[in-house]
Amino acid sequence: MADSTQLVRLLGDGMLSIEPVGPANDGPARFWDLEDTAVLAQWPTPGDPGRVDIVVGTSVREDDFWGGKRLPSSPRFDLWFPSIRGDSPSGGCRSIDGLLTPRPLRPTRPVHLIGCEPAAPLLALLCRPLPQKGDPIRLRRLDRHGRTMTGYRLDLDTVEARPSVLGGALIDVTITDPGDDRPTPAAREVWEMWSDGVPTRTNQWAQFDAEGRSEWLNLTSVGPYVPDGLSGGTYHLDGQHVTDRAGLLLALGEALLGPGSHYGRCLDSMTDYLGGGLSVAPRSHSSGSTPTSRATPSPDTSCTISTACPTSR
Repeated sequence: MADSTQLVRLLGDGMLSIEPVGPANDGPARFWDLEDTAVLAQWPTPGDPGRVDIVVGTSVREDDFWGGKRLPSSPRFDLWFPSIRGDSPSGGCRSIDGLLTPRPLRPTRPVHLIGCEPAAPLLALLCRPLPQKGDPIRLRRLDRHGRTMTGYRLDLDTVEARPSVLGGALIDVTITDPGDDRPTPAAREVWEMWSDGVPTRTNQWAQFDAEGRSEWLNLTSVGPYVPDGLSGGTYHLDGQHVTDRAGLLLALGEALLGPGSHYGRCLDSMTDYLGGGLSVAPRSHSSGSTPTSRATPSPDTSCTISTACPTSR
């Protein structure tokens, strides 16, 4: 980590776990998601030169399911950041200040569903007593051929309905607090490019920013329409638009399986696939060692991936 005289170090998204030494007395572990985390400053811990104190800036998201708002009597703090270390703690600390402090609630952003057909299941939900929890719905985005592109789970805790601005017997529905599973503003333009079916040309995702590429990656994982890949041979990875993690995953999916496909939605699943999953498998070794794949960079920011072990779907 950088010292206080260096530039801010970005750690990205991670997690803080607080586990009690005695679960019988202090209950289960607590977990906080840390988003857009950055190390702001660092200095030696007074009286303990082997440790450092750090100050981080981060957005904190706590799952209310995981226990109360107090620390265990003898807690253990572990920090997890994939940008530092994959599936093991990135570090631990003895104490944390500023975590259990009052924070303003995030403002809710309503979702407006325009032109809904008032079918019986929807009317039954709208006519129930309010407020009432436990009535989620699944909102699916279809393409022009009726294929499901993606879906979202919306909580119907508070709903308003009125005659639709489109006229006829349709209604417009406003869900005032649908929860966190919702499309981003970048989704609409991405959906339009998928509305006639799975894309057939490579690098169509390259025009989008990180948010749009993430939405594009979400579409590649929906439905059983991913083209079959072939094992054996050499695959050309076009890396000219790989400027972020989503771009790498999209370029790799297109290189191995074709446009509109993915080869893992995160680096962990990509590693699993390169170990023999999905349709492309790495080279086998007669020595019995763990299979590996070979990537050779080329001057045009592209690379080749050689595979030779057939698999079945």
